[in-house]
Amino acid sequence: MLEVGDLILCTVDRIVGTVVFVRLNVDGKDVEGNIVFSEIAPGRIRNIRDYVVPKKKIVCKVLRISQSGNIDLSLRRVSQKERKEILEQEQQEKSYTSIVKGVFGEKAEEIIKKISEKEKLYSFLEEARTDSASLEKIAGKENTKKILDILNTQKKTKKKVKKEIHMTTIKPNGIALIKKILENFKGIEVKYIAAGKYSLESESEDVKITDKKIREMTDVAEKEARKLGVEFAVK
Repeated sequence: MLEVGDLILCTVDRIVGTVVFVRLNVDGKDVEGNIVFSEIAPGRIRNIRDYVVPKKKIVCKVLRISQSGNIDLSLRRVSQKERKEILEQEQQEKSYTSIVKGVFGEKAEEIIKKISEKEKLYSFLEEARTDSASLEKIAGKENTKKILDILNTQKKTKKKVKKEIHMTTIKPNGIALIKKILENFKGIEVKYIAAGKYSLESESEDVKITDKKIREMTDVAEKEARKLGVEFAVK
């Protein structure tokens, strides 16, 4: 399911007036999104085709999703690092598609369609490395083993996911309260930066899954901070 703030690979479809229309895949379905010129690049754009042309693949950030399903996107708010990560994931997606086709042959398209209705094939198979139950329901135990054996022979580079949080309170037991809140980040390296500032770091082969994990922990920590009277912010 697409959410505000998500990064997604899009294909430029057409340019109409001051709007760029793109195609993107959401839950296995081909849908349309749009980017206004002010979200293409900072500053004045002299020639839009310096940035986008039909059929070009670009990485965008989701800004808004209306009740009617209209998707507003941004190109300029995507950093070079984020763009690189999404393109690498796309390459991995193609690699994993080839693995599934090699194992299932003619039935591969049906299997990929079932998985894509839930999430990206890349993310689904990465999660299957540690919990294969969902994959077994779709592929069966024997084929699941074949897929995981292939995945486990592949070498992957680990990358760091970093976040920064700020916490302040005027309560006399403030230090104890902050320590209690930080206990929510189990398995994450927490470093003290300066007064009220802490960095969260985790090394992972799958940046998207780890980023999601940290965001979920941060949401829980923020709710607890409110209950304890501690100001909490993610930077």
